[in-house]
Amino acid sequence: MFQFGFSKMAMKTLSGSCSSDLSSLFRGAFYVTRTRFTSPEEVFSCRGIGFSTDSCVHELFNSRVDPPKLLSAEKKEAKSLLSLFLMQQYLSKAAAARTINKSDHFINHLISRLHSAHKSRYLVGRELITLEIRDTLNPYLQSLLEEHGNFIVDLVKNFRTAPIEGKPALLVCRSHSSLDSKKPEAVSYVSAPSPAADPCPQHSYLLELGMDLEQIKLATRRCPSFANYSLERKIKPLVEFLLDLGVAKSEIPKILVQRPHLCGHCISGKIIPMMLYLEDMGVDKKQWAKVIFRSPGLLSHSMQKVQAVVNFLLELGLSGDSIGKVLTRFPRIVCYSVEDNLRPTAEYLKRLGVNVAIVVHRFPAILCCSIEGHLKLVTKFFYERGFRVEEVSYMVSRFPNLCGLSLTESLIPKWEFFLTMGYSKSELVKFSHYFGYNLEQRIRPRFALVQELGLKIRLNLMLVRLHCDFEKVLKMNRKNIPVDKVSSHTESK
Repeated sequence: MFQFGFSKMAMKTLSGSCSSDLSSLFRGAFYVTRTRFTSPEEVFSCRGIGFSTDSCVHELFNSRVDPPKLLSAEKKEAKSLLSLFLMQQYLSKAAAARTINKSDHFINHLISRLHSAHKSRYLVGRELITLEIRDTLNPYLQSLLEEHGNFIVDLVKNFRTAPIEGKPALLVCRSHSSLDSKKPEAVSYVSAPSPAADPCPQHSYLLELGMDLEQIKLATRRCPSFANYSLERKIKPLVEFLLDLGVAKSEIPKILVQRPHLCGHCISGKIIPMMLYLEDMGVDKKQWAKVIFRSPGLLSHSMQKVQAVVNFLLELGLSGDSIGKVLTRFPRIVCYSVEDNLRPTAEYLKRLGVNVAIVVHRFPAILCCSIEGHLKLVTKFFYERGFRVEEVSYMVSRFPNLCGLSLTESLIPKWEFFLTMGYSKSELVKFSHYFGYNLEQRIRPRFALVQELGLKIRLNLMLVRLHCDFEKVLKMNRKNIPVDKVSSHTESK
């Protein structure tokens, strides 16, 4: 704690302009501040006589000089947070660092928001801890992402502040319309080439590859830079790399439409290291063609984001082999936020009473189901039909895919048909896989045949068997019924 003196004139101004209580407030604030000021003017500015207590406090906050070390630490934390945020938007670590180096105005803006959100803390000289800084800035960055979408990086780099009299500094950047103009310009470039000029080489190559004009335009809308990627240095190397992995040429257009950003990533510096890491985690290298087709965005995520998902799966209790199978079967899981999506869903499943590790191993997509939009609706569906919590838990544990089925297209029609079959609810609890079978192609025709033959067969035996095995089940349960009659019925169905 440092002490510092005030000139008599300054103290006279203070005592004459503010109440004694306010004077005490200022003195308390000065003595807890952890830096040295050379003059009162660095701390506050009182213009005129008779201003209110609130205006004095506002002047004190806006005019104070931040301790250099504290301000430097805050900027360092803000840059670290912004770097992580940018990498979550598919920027490499190097690209994020380059963006931050050009974003001094935006960093200062973040610090300004931090100070505005915690005025009372700064008035008494208390430092913010890292968690408080992140809790303040993270929601703000997410709100900017929702507002500006793909142009968030441009916004960060081109941020400007302009002081407005009587108001805090406001954002003055390239207008949203200016940012949005990138999309129509890029789309126009690929959709309306000049008839007098030779066709654009990128355009011609993509058409020969099997992409149609609408697909090229869609890819360009999603990634305006796609229109300017070098054919020889970006697009062709990626396509040839995917073909070498075993991806079918007919599947390349869909991959480029879904994730045109892939063309902008360095194969040797970004994509291959990510593949090697995932192989170490258990992803089957023979399945890369299928994995990439299922989720082209997998290879464009930052290493930190993928590691966060892997660490979370380990935290749930999945083994290394199980994690490899999860990433191979459902690579899209890495597209979801651990804290915003995966962890809340896991907690909901735990409250339901299921073993999350086992359920995720069987049906990885369950972690990405919306709690409010789907999971609660499914569990409510069964509760309303008289199933107990323990029964629903058992059903989900035995058949996790239950949570991914549509209420209107699957659960409701199959439940209504089940009510006509004469089975008890306990039979359905034991065999919740019933909801996974096609109603018109398997459930209804097989039950009709069993009924026609006057047999009574357990639900699982009726549905789980293959066609030839189903005939054997019928033979074992029927008496005095010709085999050819059974076969003709099953073939006709």
